[in-house]
Amino acid sequence: MSAATMTTNTLAHPDHLPRRMAVVVFLAFALAYFFSALVRAITATLSPTLTSEFNLSAQDLGLLAGGYFLGFSLTQLPLGRWLDQHGPKKVILAFLMFAVLGCLAFAWAGSFHGLLAARVLCGMGVSACLMAPLTGYRRWFDASTQLRTNSWMLMTGSLGMLAATLPVQWLMPIWGWRALFVMLGVMIAIAMLLIALVVPVWQKATPKASTPQAPSQDDGSYREIWRSAYFWRMTPIGFFTYGGMVAIQTLWAGPWMTQVAGWTAGEAAQGLFLINLAMLVSFWLWGLITPGLARKGIPVERLIAWGVPLSFLVIGALVWMGPAVGDGAAVGVALLCVTSTFVALAQPAVGMAFPSHLAGRALSAYNLVVFAGIFVVQWGIGLLVDAGLGIGLTKPAAYQAALASFGICSVLSWLYFLLKKPVQP
Repeated sequence: MSAATMTTNTLAHPDHLPRRMAVVVFLAFALAYFFSALVRAITATLSPTLTSEFNLSAQDLGLLAGGYFLGFSLTQLPLGRWLDQHGPKKVILAFLMFAVLGCLAFAWAGSFHGLLAARVLCGMGVSACLMAPLTGYRRWFDASTQLRTNSWMLMTGSLGMLAATLPVQWLMPIWGWRALFVMLGVMIAIAMLLIALVVPVWQKATPKASTPQAPSQDDGSYREIWRSAYFWRMTPIGFFTYGGMVAIQTLWAGPWMTQVAGWTAGEAAQGLFLINLAMLVSFWLWGLITPGLARKGIPVERLIAWGVPLSFLVIGALVWMGPAVGDGAAVGVALLCVTSTFVALAQPAVGMAFPSHLAGRALSAYNLVVFAGIFVVQWGIGLLVDAGLGIGLTKPAAYQAALASFGICSVLSWLYFLLKKPVQP
């Protein structure tokens, strides 16, 4: 199903919000997603400190960062049902309470296992921060606005990741990393209050004759999602390319700059700032152009097919250059992440490929794919790095081999996407 086709789909329940209210609701959700992204990305900046304080190996570091995404993934399937049944407001408020507890637990952790448990809890707690608003937008906004708000939510996430770089590096000597996590818990609680005040109550869906399965007959299952050929066509690129982009952005970009390019921790924080700034600008631009592309009938699938191979060229260049990348390490990783953003268009496309009463489940199922990919890639790169060191490779060579392995998986997932027979609406 193309983006052009999806823009013509009529919402099952077109109760669109007034413009002013829509902006306020977007900002409330965006604030929560900002802090969730900050929590997600902060391990990249803190990796030198945590590695030193807790004597972590590359595998440990990958597992610690991946613990967030493991917790995130564990909640996605029940999250989809709850969103469709109870609506974004109730669900996100319930989940964010666990995020507050996770931040406090991380601040008080005294061991690696304590840190890992807290990261899993944080991941579970913020797992509704994107899916809840996207489920609401599916009903409250028209199709072109959904494409824009999806990109701008991701832009807000990039802003949170930006805040996890230099600002965190500057505050570390003043507060320390434990106090930072206490403050994060407090700020998430403030975002909860704002959502409670401004987000509308979820209205029960009304049956529509053209809907294959009326909401009143909905049994809450994922049957329609699992049977969708369109969903499975998008799955491998979501797992490897989308998941890998986030895995590198939120963790392995930092060690690549310090362990391969020879940067200091302070220089790496500046590099992460550049990377996340590039991502912020990219998603802002996607938010501007995607509605126009949809109106012109340019399908999302075509953009993915043409755009994703650019990331393969960047991966190849990074692997080939290795330590020789030197001062260009941050620019190289930024180019890798930016050229991978084409695949982010798959997420709203999957949501709009299903009726609105299935939107929560469709989006959550696909988000499960993405975040499972993040966990696997983050931990997998750590395992490959340690394995490379175990057979006598230098640190740079071990990282190069790990990145090359990831690149091969991404190419294979893209080839599957190309070869899978396009689904007709």
